Amino acid sequence: MSRTSQRPALAVDLGGTKIIAAVVLPDGKIVSRHYCLTLAEKGPTAVINRLLSALSRATAQAKLKTSELAGVGIAVAGILRAEEGIVTTSPNLPRWRDVPLGDALSRELGIAVYVINDASAAALGEHRFGAGKGVSNLIYLTVSTGIGGGIIADGKLYSGADGCAGELGHMTIETHGPQCNCGNFGCLEVLASGTAIAKEAIRRLTQGERSSMVELVEGRLETITAETVALAARRGDPVAGEVVARAANYLGIGLANLVNIFNPELIVVGGGVSKMGNMLLGPARRVVRERTFRLPARTARIVRARLGSNAEMMGAAVYAYQRQLGQNKET
Repeated sequence: MSRTSQRPALAVDLGGTKIIAAVVLPDGKIVSRHYCLTLAEKGPTAVINRLLSALSRATAQAKLKTSELAGVGIAVAGILRAEEGIVTTSPNLPRWRDVPLGDALSRELGIAVYVINDASAAALGEHRFGAGKGVSNLIYLTVSTGIGGGIIADGKLYSGADGCAGELGHMTIETHGPQCNCGNFGCLEVLASGTAIAKEAIRRLTQGERSSMVELVEGRLETITAETVALAARRGDPVAGEVVARAANYLGIGLANLVNIFNPELIVVGGGVSKMGNMLLGPARRVVRERTFRLPARTARIVRARLGSNAEMMGAAVYAYQRQLGQNKET
């Protein structure tokens, strides 16, 4: 093992509302952590300055100098040119167009900075430290406000020709389905995400269907979330149960596509909606069995993620180690 790979890495989960920066050891131990608001509405320059401040504080908390770090990994939602560290566009960061995030941070910090899609980072994190430890072929799917994913093939992150692979939430499930934020129609995201679950519940209640969800939100239907639906469904509410079953069916169709295309050993489902557990994943697994070839269906296990909100950050650290090691081998 090289000296670089034994050093701590700085890792960041850059979201639309929050920045979490941490110093992470090669074994996954988190040495320090700093949390702050992103204030994304202020634009790229302001966010980069906040990132630098968060990184500086996390390093100081760990009582380290920047020169003692292996590198920096940044997990960010969006379409990236990962090799160049450029964020081409991000749904969570307004006005970010072709922002050279890696170079901007590297110039200020004086060490290498590597940028990775947040769901791909989570896939790396779960593969190295979580539910996918020891598995060579896995798919990570995060089901939250939206749906994203990451692909591990033969033990390595699959990034595709442009570094954009893993946008699993945007496979078409229903040709004439509702329009997704990406502009397409009938994406998995617009049918099975937390946002989709809440919208479907609100639609049905607005049409006059009776449900305990109305009491749960004190009549303010616009405040219904996927958590509201899940709570009502667990209490036996039939409308909420049907909404969850609908999302589980669509999720199952998406998972079936992944099983037939990738033949994974494991599919790890993370994100807030995955907290529904077997209420969501049980029906989804049945759909997978019904819609896939028998052999890959028998092989693929579908499980919940283990790392929770740390997955992206820990995966960003793994990515920094991998990129740094790759560069050291070339020199």
